[in-house]
Amino acid sequence: MGKLDGKVAAITGGTRSIGRGMAEAFIAEGAKVIVNGRNEEKGRICIEEINAGDSVTFYKGDATKQADVEGIVDFAISTYGKLDIMCLNSGGLANTAPVAQMTDEEWELEMDWNLNHVFWGMRKSFQHMIPRESGRVIVTSSVEGKLGKAGTPGYNATKHGVNGLVKGAAKEVGPIGITVNALLPGIIETDIVRSTGPESAVAMGVGTYENLIGMFTEESAIKRPNTVEEVAAVALLLASDAGKNMTGMLFPIDGGTMPY
Repeated sequence: MGKLDGKVAAITGGTRSIGRGMAEAFIAEGAKVIVNGRNEEKGRICIEEINAGDSVTFYKGDATKQADVEGIVDFAISTYGKLDIMCLNSGGLANTAPVAQMTDEEWELEMDWNLNHVFWGMRKSFQHMIPRESGRVIVTSSVEGKLGKAGTPGYNATKHGVNGLVKGAAKEVGPIGITVNALLPGIIETDIVRSTGPESAVAMGVGTYENLIGMFTEESAIKRPNTVEEVAAVALLLASDAGKNMTGMLFPIDGGTMPY
């Protein structure tokens, strides 16, 4: 038997990087999984590559749009009859600029993508999970939710906000059997990081992409970037029975970067 036999999971930003790793780990342990993304072609390719038959389904939606995020829960129920595990994974560094130069529009995009998306998805999931007195909500935050880098004010603020939301929400639903936790990954050299890295390096004042990776690597104890598989393994733990007593926690998967 798999660790997630009979369970249904939904993953925002699930077609690549950390979300894709979670999907593959969950499916391997018996879950049925909905992967969400904005691009239908990338979604189709993801489903084909995972090759898990009716155990995986794509839901097209934009994680910066409330209706799309809430629609994932409705889609899970209509497709598989329920939702046991909600992974609010979508998010990222949308804009890099010093505080003095960040525009209202850039700030608002960071809020919608990294923080509001988590609130919308968590609220809708709770509305389904509370009557069932069961469920898991797993949020992908970041080490910058405890630290913070220059040139990324929106990202820093939203990830700190996500961590507070997770801790408070866990106390609300813990007594009825729902767990809420956050993953705090360190640097991972995904395609997303490679595409945004050069601009981020300039905003952070380190010059080049290579210097950016070197900075994060040097800050860690293991002296290397983290991997998608390492993050997915912790998500699987929290989604399984082994994680039923873990809630309101911020799990660093950062190779020993955070000092506390």
